[in-house]
Amino acid sequence: MKKIKQWLSGLSFRTGVAVLLLCIPFYALSFLQFMLPTSVEVKGVLWVIFFGLAKTAQYGGLTILGVEGYRRLKLQIASWRKK
Repeated sequence: MKKIKQWLSGLSFRTGVAVLLLCIPFYALSFLQFMLPTSVEVKGVLWVIFFGLAKTAQYGGLTILGVEGYRRLKLQIASWRKK
């Protein structure tokens, strides 16, 4: 586990942002799939898969960014809001 965290933290800021942004479509898919005309069991399985992928992308992106990368991202978003 420590090797994985070390490897992830060695990736670039841009990679961290890209991985972090992947959680958005996965979260959307985890809930939008409930509108499909499928059985409750299939919907439950799809929810677990997509929600799990969303959480993995979220925590993976945050691990890649680290504390300093997260601060940098917050400052960048704040500067976009001012424009």
